[in-house]
Amino acid sequence: MKSLLLLALGLARTVVLGARIEAERIVVSVRPYKREQRRCPVCGRACDFYDMANRGAPRLWRAMDLARSACYLEYAPCRVRCPEHGVRTEAVPWARHGARFTRDFEDWVAWLAVRCTASAVSELARVEWHSVGGVCRRVYAELEAARGASRFDGVRRIGIDETSYKKGHKYVTVVVDHDRGCLIWAHEGTGKDVLNLFLDELTREQRRAIEVVTADGARWIRQLVKRRCPNARWVMDPFHVVQWMNDALDAVRCEEWNAARAAARAARPRPEGKRGRPAKGELPPEEVRALEEEAASIKGSRYALVKNPEDLTDGQRARLEALKKRAGSRLVRAWELKEDLRAVFRAADGSEAAELLDDWMHRAAYCKIAKVVAVEKKVRRRRDDIIAAVELGISNGRVEAINNKIKVAVRMGYGFRNTDNLVALLMLRCGDCQPQLPGRPVKARKKGVKGAKSVAA
Repeated sequence: MKSLLLLALGLARTVVLGARIEAERIVVSVRPYKREQRRCPVCGRACDFYDMANRGAPRLWRAMDLARSACYLEYAPCRVRCPEHGVRTEAVPWARHGARFTRDFEDWVAWLAVRCTASAVSELARVEWHSVGGVCRRVYAELEAARGASRFDGVRRIGIDETSYKKGHKYVTVVVDHDRGCLIWAHEGTGKDVLNLFLDELTREQRRAIEVVTADGARWIRQLVKRRCPNARWVMDPFHVVQWMNDALDAVRCEEWNAARAAARAARPRPEGKRGRPAKGELPPEEVRALEEEAASIKGSRYALVKNPEDLTDGQRARLEALKKRAGSRLVRAWELKEDLRAVFRAADGSEAAELLDDWMHRAAYCKIAKVVAVEKKVRRRRDDIIAAVELGISNGRVEAINNKIKVAVRMGYGFRNTDNLVALLMLRCGDCQPQLPGRPVKARKKGVKGAKSVAA
């Protein structure tokens, strides 16, 4: 029976003393091997006995269920005096320091937390939902310590971004390794001080080894990276560049819609439903209806304008074609400039991209559309960074994909009060330290796909 319990519970370096049933749960009395007793939980060295923890009362550790019954391990630990870490409760081989769950149970819960909602994990594992965050934090800390090398070793190309995890402008800053396609760092907050925390964790050699940094157009990121990573080449994310133009295009659409709506109202001075021939200078009813339909068409054309032409539905494509028939329209000219800007990122090489971009900036600067001229000034300031995106064939697409995973994790967890637990879950979910099911062979993590040149194209 004792050998069966050892195998079923996955216990190592442990002696089973007995088992009993208490109130529909199974309690297994255990003790560590003699050579495993009285060890410091921090450094693992054998230490002198200090006293019995909790006045000698036994403690319970939640273990993996046995069939339908919850199972607990029972042991009365002592406290030891470590020369380096002081008085500590002795380590036990079946659990991590500070945990009331066995190592296998925590590995199982962490594996579930990466794939299931917090309520599902709580129901299946029969633990409080707020305990899952602490489990993820301990599992990630052990996996990171077992790596043997810094997760920043070999990092050459990184992407930086921030994403919201809570209402009230609560953000988490993330750093992604483009080559491995995984999250390598995350921290609550945004701004120079937060990004400096990441750069402080890198050694001088690791900072100098960074060759490419992708991000949005935030100047503070550019200035900080340029100062602390002298060999890094800054790359402007194509998605954000095209987004600038999409925002300007939508602003022009609103202006055109307001103008068309005002013209339609001015053309209908008579009360609604009044019959008779139009007064002198008054437009016929059919022309008034045409103006109203034009205003309605502009109002509903947002997605037809900002979406890629190849992704339009039949209705959106028809609406776009109708807008194109309006000769000299500011809205059509702005849309054409948006498509020409997208074409820059489809260039074959940097020289072609530079030629297309210079031509675009010249036409945008003299288009007499204030919103587009403002975008042209932003693009001109970042000309070299935009061309670098085409030359290197890289964007922040991988970072945006991980941001989506982060938002899914936050929704599945129904929010997080402790951001340390959130960061640990994100590193388990999006990093390269994947939790494994107990008793299963370790599976290698799939490597991410390099580059995302088609994101903005």
